[in-house]
Amino acid sequence: MEKETAAVARNRKVVLRGYIDRAPREDDMELVDGGDVALRVPEGAAAAGPAVLVKNLYLSCDPYMRSRMRDFQGSYIPPFKPGSPIEGFGVGRVVDSTHPGFSAGDFVSGMTGWEDYSLITKPEQLRKIQQSDIPLSYHLGLLGMPGFTAYVGFYEICSPKKGEFVFVSAASGAVGQIVGQLAKLHGCYVVGSAGTNQKVELLKEKFGFDAAFNYKEEPDLAAALKRYFPEGIDIYFENVGGPILDAVLLNMRVHGRIAVCGMVSQHGVTAPAGIHNLFSLISKRIDMKGFIQSDYLHLFPQFVDDITKHYRDGKIVYVEDMSVGLESGPAAFVGLFSGKNVGKQVVRVSQD
Repeated sequence: MEKETAAVARNRKVVLRGYIDRAPREDDMELVDGGDVALRVPEGAAAAGPAVLVKNLYLSCDPYMRSRMRDFQGSYIPPFKPGSPIEGFGVGRVVDSTHPGFSAGDFVSGMTGWEDYSLITKPEQLRKIQQSDIPLSYHLGLLGMPGFTAYVGFYEICSPKKGEFVFVSAASGAVGQIVGQLAKLHGCYVVGSAGTNQKVELLKEKFGFDAAFNYKEEPDLAAALKRYFPEGIDIYFENVGGPILDAVLLNMRVHGRIAVCGMVSQHGVTAPAGIHNLFSLISKRIDMKGFIQSDYLHLFPQFVDDITKHYRDGKIVYVEDMSVGLESGPAAFVGLFSGKNVGKQVVRVSQD
């Protein structure tokens, strides 16, 4: 008996044209026609082990992806391959599966390609999403890698205490907005910085920060922090690096903690800014630690339960910046590095 022929669909892809050593531009990426794709796990792939074919619905734009655009093998994650689809976190619907844990119609989140359809050959890295009142795209932010980064960084790295003074840079972004709200729920005093007055108002009016300021309007960042933290900073959640980190070091309190999540101001910079005030680490006995969320995956179920409850109780709100269409992906990603996004940047590939 002949095997039934699988349905096919066109598969567009966003590919990296070549490695770069500067800030990304839209023309570093290209939308190409990947031809027809059979809507079934190929026999060859199935023979090599369980695989899952997904239709991508939402794709995440995250600053760490910039480091994968350079030919550098010394990071915790390998570079992209020029001519191949860009990879990132996504939410998709299972079209076909040879893995017993996933069935056609399931919604999943995990690492996928910037394309309409992706064949996932390591399905054990996927998470099944239980449909609920929470939007699917939130599994890329609030309940995804950025939310988990905020949760782990704040609770595990910063070891917060009620009443402490917390500063968050890039505070309206995917991670920062959650850090600030968790700190407020913990009983801390929270100040955030952002790059536009619109974002500053968002921090105060929507996310409940005690205060916020536009760092671009401050000629002296150290003096600005002294103004907002006359008694000093206990906890700094580091997202940007550069001059802000230098100013923070001067304003930290004794036994302060700094969680180093990212340094977006240094992405694509061929000569990264030096830090001049590191002696403060000694004189103030500051703990400063870099981390990545994947080192703490044993806490993920607890994170989902906690954040879901806070969201449903109205104690945490979340803001997305949604671009529509796979073709909008390059512009959406590039916009991260000039602060164009307001909230978590997501690309909606398809609603189906």
